[in-house]
Amino acid sequence: MKFFVDTADINDIKDLASTGLLDGVTTNPSLIAKSGKQFIPLIEEICGVVEGPVSAEVASTDYETMLKEGKKLAAIADNVAVKVPLTPAGLKVCKELSNAGTMVNVTLCFSAVQALLAAKAGAFFISPFIGRLDDKGVDGMELIHEIRQVYDNYGFGTNILAASIRSPEHVKQAALAGSDCATLPPKIFAELYKHELTDSGIAAFLKDWAATGQTIL
Repeated sequence: MKFFVDTADINDIKDLASTGLLDGVTTNPSLIAKSGKQFIPLIEEICGVVEGPVSAEVASTDYETMLKEGKKLAAIADNVAVKVPLTPAGLKVCKELSNAGTMVNVTLCFSAVQALLAAKAGAFFISPFIGRLDDKGVDGMELIHEIRQVYDNYGFGTNILAASIRSPEHVKQAALAGSDCATLPPKIFAELYKHELTDSGIAAFLKDWAATGQTIL
């Protein structure tokens, strides 16, 4: 599974990129607003830090404007994935951009049939929102299983990018369900490392090593 970080905080992105474990970045208008930075220069900066896909979202809802915005975003860098909403206009834009060789991330997916439409429109990524479904009392992870089966049934190459991740358990379940990628807030990314037995094991090893009076360097 590929790990993306869901943030527009350039410092967090740099820190995670330095681990060698970061495969890409996803942003959205809310994250851009939170950053307090100008959109285009920020995406340029992120693309210079991360070699993998960087999702940059259009800000319009009509076909003509979305297409113009998408083309402008795609021109920023080769690793930009233009993010469009799962609407009739968004999928029309997806089809045109995908045919031109641009990576497109279709976002706000909440059903397997929506994911099927996105794949038929040539989406490079489909972003099902697990946590938001859970908030509505629906099993969000079941959607990942359904999309995986539909895509495998017909040989679609669209990558499942599990989004709205709320916990390490979500990451595990998405991986078990066959999601190609997951995009995580920095806080959840950091929690993937943690386990109480890891911490206690390190503490025991350090105590025993100190008792030997030795040094490695």
